[in-house]
Amino acid sequence: MKKILVIGAGLSSSYLIKYLLDHSKEQQWNITIADSDRSIAEEKVAGHSNGKAIEININDESKRKDLIQNHDLIISMLPASMHIQIAKDCLLFKRHLITASYISPEMHLLNTDAYKSGLLFLNECGLDPGIDHLSAMKIISQIKQMGGNIKSFKSFCGGLVSPEFDDNPWNYKFTWNPRNVILAGQATARYLENGELKFIPPSRIFSQTENLSIAGYGDFECYANRDSLSYIQPYGIGNATTVLRGTLRRKGYSKNWNQLIKLGLTDDTFLIHHADKLSYREFVSAFTPGHEIANLENRVCDFLDIRIDSDTFIKLKWLGLFSDEKITLNEASPAQILQNLLQQKWKLQSGELDMIVMQHQLTFESDNGLKHITSSLVVKGEDQTLTAMAKTVGLPMAIAAKLLLGNQIKARGVIMPITKEFYEPILNELKNYGVGFIESVK
Repeated sequence: MKKILVIGAGLSSSYLIKYLLDHSKEQQWNITIADSDRSIAEEKVAGHSNGKAIEININDESKRKDLIQNHDLIISMLPASMHIQIAKDCLLFKRHLITASYISPEMHLLNTDAYKSGLLFLNECGLDPGIDHLSAMKIISQIKQMGGNIKSFKSFCGGLVSPEFDDNPWNYKFTWNPRNVILAGQATARYLENGELKFIPPSRIFSQTENLSIAGYGDFECYANRDSLSYIQPYGIGNATTVLRGTLRRKGYSKNWNQLIKLGLTDDTFLIHHADKLSYREFVSAFTPGHEIANLENRVCDFLDIRIDSDTFIKLKWLGLFSDEKITLNEASPAQILQNLLQQKWKLQSGELDMIVMQHQLTFESDNGLKHITSSLVVKGEDQTLTAMAKTVGLPMAIAAKLLLGNQIKARGVIMPITKEFYEPILNELKNYGVGFIESVK
């Protein structure tokens, strides 16, 4: 029996664990689910005969190493910053590793040693990064096989609320890490446009957006990700004159989010002491020029240059920013205070479902002239445990684990899944779970 260790049993691990347990008898696997909260791990195992739930303190070096040494494959669902210590233990005990996180500089330094040891440290094998790599590389490879020359590559992805539960003015609810949403756009974006290097500073991230539509699901907008240029080399699209990756939201979101940034409410660089003595109204007043708190609404409108009957002001008011409700955090940054409020206002309620949207847009030259490919993916959650996010993050990792333990993957070293041995079998199996792209060619 092969032994698989999954470290971390949070929301995004649900589908991964279900797949491993569902296939454990056929594949002859024993699955250990380790989490800092054993009850969460037990809930995921659900009494399965081939599963075991244990509690782990990841900082307990002795127990961590003992656990890793006694398994054949390690799947880390921990925060990205914690993968490196797992990776070093895997290197020490010659164990394969899979994560859904971007390859960090520290992880990349292990490439040579992992390769020499015959180990696969597979990263970026979730949704974004993950399915985006797999699906993009499949299209890119097909274009090259036809002799095509890729001129433009754009890729967008977003975690959203399913349309039937999209019932608040912001058309958004948290389906992923709220902190990442609050702190999005705080670094300069880099991309390529018509052969020119382009930068978008943080002050313009949410005002310089693109629009797109997906049949049956309506209109969306996209703001640029931090670094699109780093994908040119691994994707093999060095001849492309336009390369852009971005995050999707419903149309109108970015303009209104930009107002929160202008007010300073997404600032994470300092702490407000005794914040729980303030109401949200007093909190917003502290960031707004002027002194009369009774006149706060007009002060905010003047500062943001909006009307009090505008769509933007209605959205800000709906969040509760002008209420006398007390802040519940004691010492927190403005961003943390805003996040705490939005987690109440943008919470997926019981029975509500999430949705993943991804779209690639490629333009290429061929013998028949210029062609444009649009490849779109929409996945809805099944319930609040088997969410669309959990499905699209977890399934590629689980399928890769099966391929690796079945000796169907020969790649070694610290890599991301961009070759045919990854994208062909993983994308084919994902279709069985309703994760498939619809393509159109013009």
